[in-house]
Amino acid sequence: MSKTIRQLSEELKLSKQAINQRINSINGFRSKHTYKVKNHLEIDNQGVKMLANFDKQKRQERQPNRQAENDKDKNIDHILLKQLDVKDQQIAKLQQALDQQQKLQIATVAEKRQLKEHVRKLSGLLEPSSSTKKQQSNDKGDTLSNNVNASHNKNKNDKQNEVADIDEKHKKPFKNKTNNSWWHFWK
Repeated sequence: MSKTIRQLSEELKLSKQAINQRINSINGFRSKHTYKVKNHLEIDNQGVKMLANFDKQKRQERQPNRQAENDKDKNIDHILLKQLDVKDQQIAKLQQALDQQQKLQIATVAEKRQLKEHVRKLSGLLEPSSSTKKQQSNDKGDTLSNNVNASHNKNKNDKQNEVADIDEKHKKPFKNKTNNSWWHFWK
């Protein structure tokens, strides 16, 4: 009992386009199961059964594919879980290294502060206070003026000794005069 595409579409409650798509999707269906009667394309009984069971066949064809896809998905899931475990371990190691680095950084900063404090204490011991600096500068000035006076007196005494030596040569009695300088008269 053959049927036209219109009759089949009414029976299966599908559009004519859906029936034509099913016919075109099955390899060799037109040559094996269809024939022309006047202006109509008729489908034999075996072709009608195939088109009626088209959804079931597709589902059965998809079943192994779905099973294979499910297996692939399971394998991918397993691989991804392993990768996640490895990444978790790497993150834990990196976190541990970061913690160690932060502890070292904190220790270095603390040590640096201690060293700065120590240097500041030492420099405070070495640097005299401002009153001590003034006293030292006054002492330097006094020392310089004393050195100048001492050298002046030494020169004066050396000149007196020279005069005394000359006088002895002439055998004249030597008188010890304290101010024989020429500027003495200008005072």
